[in-house]
Amino acid sequence: MSNTSVETVTSTADRIKLGLAVLVVIAGIVGFSVLSAQPTAARVGVFVGSLVVAALIAWFSEPGRRTISFAGESYNEVKRVAWPTRKETFQMTGIIFAFVAVMGIFMWVLDKGIEWVLYGLLLGWK
Repeated sequence: MSNTSVETVTSTADRIKLGLAVLVVIAGIVGFSVLSAQPTAARVGVFVGSLVVAALIAWFSEPGRRTISFAGESYNEVKRVAWPTRKETFQMTGIIFAFVAVMGIFMWVLDKGIEWVLYGLLLGWK
C-alpha cells in the first residue's frame, strides 16, 4: 500500500543541514558526559546550547520551516479549545476516582470468588 501524502527530505542541502543538527545534538550529549567533573550548570548549559544550535540549523531547512509552521498552527488550535471550568474538572476527576475505586473493589471480589471456586471447591485446599 503506497502512501503518497508522506513528505520526505529530498534536497541534499536539507539532508546535510538535518544531519549536521543531529551531529550537534550528539556532540552536546558527549560534551555533557565528558564534562562530568564540571559543575552541573555548565554541563546542562553545554547540552541546552547544543539543542539551541541544532534547532537553529534545522530551522533553516525546509522540514524545519514546516515544523515551525505546524507548531504555530497547533498553538492557534490550542487557543480555540473550549477548556473545562475548574468545577467541571473537579467533578470529572471525582467521577474517575469513584469509577476506579468501584472497579478495584469489583476486581478484588471477582478475584476472591475465582480463588474460592478453584482452591476451595475444585481442589479442596483451605
